[in-house]
Amino acid sequence: MFNSLAGRVLALTVIFVMVAEILIFVPTVARFRTDYLQERLERAQIASLSILATPNDTIAPELEQELLANAGVTNIVLRRDFMRELVLTSPMTDMVAETYDLRQAGPVELISDALYVMALGGDRLIRVIGLPVQGGGTAIEITLPETPLREALISYGLRILGLSLLISVITASLLLTAVDRFIGVPIKRVIGHMAAFRDDYQNPDRVIRPESNLREFRSAEQAMSDMQVRLISALRQKDRLATLGEAVAKISHDLRNMLTTATLIADRLENSADPAVRRTAPKLINSLNRAVSLCESTLSFGKAEEAAPERRIVDLHALVDDVFDAELLVRDGGGGSRVSFANEVAPQTRIEADPEQFYRVLLNLVRNARQAMENQPEGGKVVIACDPRPGEHCITVSDTGPGLPTKAIEHLFKPFQGGQRRGGSGLGLAISAQLVLGHGGRLELAETTTAGTTFVITLPTRDLRLVAQTPISPLQTRMGGDR
Repeated sequence: MFNSLAGRVLALTVIFVMVAEILIFVPTVARFRTDYLQERLERAQIASLSILATPNDTIAPELEQELLANAGVTNIVLRRDFMRELVLTSPMTDMVAETYDLRQAGPVELISDALYVMALGGDRLIRVIGLPVQGGGTAIEITLPETPLREALISYGLRILGLSLLISVITASLLLTAVDRFIGVPIKRVIGHMAAFRDDYQNPDRVIRPESNLREFRSAEQAMSDMQVRLISALRQKDRLATLGEAVAKISHDLRNMLTTATLIADRLENSADPAVRRTAPKLINSLNRAVSLCESTLSFGKAEEAAPERRIVDLHALVDDVFDAELLVRDGGGGSRVSFANEVAPQTRIEADPEQFYRVLLNLVRNARQAMENQPEGGKVVIACDPRPGEHCITVSDTGPGLPTKAIEHLFKPFQGGQRRGGSGLGLAISAQLVLGHGGRLELAETTTAGTTFVITLPTRDLRLVAQTPISPLQTRMGGDR
């Protein structure tokens, strides 16, 4: 029950009402004790006036005991005319245990005395001093047993407790009804819509319609309605893109096979007897190679996710040499490209990474840089360096190319949008960023100007002595993606 909103509201209401009643109960009990004692003082004064009105202030012993019993006291003393006169008395079996003067008692003293009587009071004889009514002297003293006072206080406290519980239950019930009406019903309605939308999220009729009269709930319902509409739209777009992606993957797969065949046939054109054909053949082969590369990048990006990296200790200097060797083969077969490569990574620099995936990252970045500079008359240069820092390695890939265009910078690392070169897909950077992220690092554009572009790969490091020394097999050179 207390795990529900209604149960907790009920419990908290009862607790808060009881706390409020306790705060009221304490001074009320003190007031009840004061009134009880003041009433005994007034009765004692009336009894004493009866004695004083008789001749010689004498009455029969039986009448004296009856007056004391009606007043609820055992002794009455009047103070007047600077004299202290014992008016009525009865045999005392006990000594006076405590004296209470009501004439100068403050609220704190009255409260503490009342609580003491309820908690620790007992069969004691107490003296009470107060002011007479209507100026019948300077003071009046009475002696009375404490037991009736304590019983009256306890009885009064129990009545107050029962009344407090009744008020708490009634208040909690009313509040619970109001909470259920104004809060519970709207919440249940929202929950019902959420469950219905979960079971049939493609049905627009499951979208909640704001109907609550309460401003806060209406705002929540409106926000939920907007979210559901956007979610339906996003899911539909995702389904369309998934279908389109599957179709593109199939087309790319078949097209890659056809282009590979066409490339093999085009290779023979270089041996043609026609000089015009021989001059055209390299351009045709390059175009076919770019088309094959685009198909391979599309197929690679179309996978659900890259495999988790198999991290090993990698000689970064040697890995950069492998990347440059692959690009040198492409450069030398590209007809006079003057792009050069510089490996400024210190020998024996070790990093912890998946050698296959990190090779692809560097190859994509280097190939993008080479392709950006291959049409420059003065050529260009690609430099890879590594700056070991505490807790990380910063690997920079820099070129002296013309810099990235504004459109490429705006859509950097976005597939099919961040391409720099005409005809580029932009998949190379998107794939590289995902692979670096899988290593717990990040790939960022450090700067790009007309003097060149620099990308930075930041990889976290740890004590390589704790990592198993696994030999790295030579990597095969291959074609990579483009921007």
